[in-house]
Amino acid sequence: MSESDVAAMLRDAMIVTLFLGGPPLMAGLVVGLLISLFQAVTQINEATLAFVPKVLAIGMAMLLAGSFMFATLSDYTRALFTRLIEIGAT
Repeated sequence: MSESDVAAMLRDAMIVTLFLGGPPLMAGLVVGLLISLFQAVTQINEATLAFVPKVLAIGMAMLLAGSFMFATLSDYTRALFTRLIEIGAT
């Protein structure tokens, strides 16, 4: 296995990680920003107020993007195993 093979595998792993983590993190970020804005406007400083909407938003993002995330992960896994088999055969 050459260095370029390892670099390609690591690069692909990082890209897949970004694709899998992006939708839930962005949903949590947007909801957290909106809740923080609401708390600043109304001067309600309750830490638990932001927890439930964030959990719901992340759950919804996981439900909506779940098929995309599963397809991305399964494609990456197939490609990785295929690449490992090709490397091991040589």
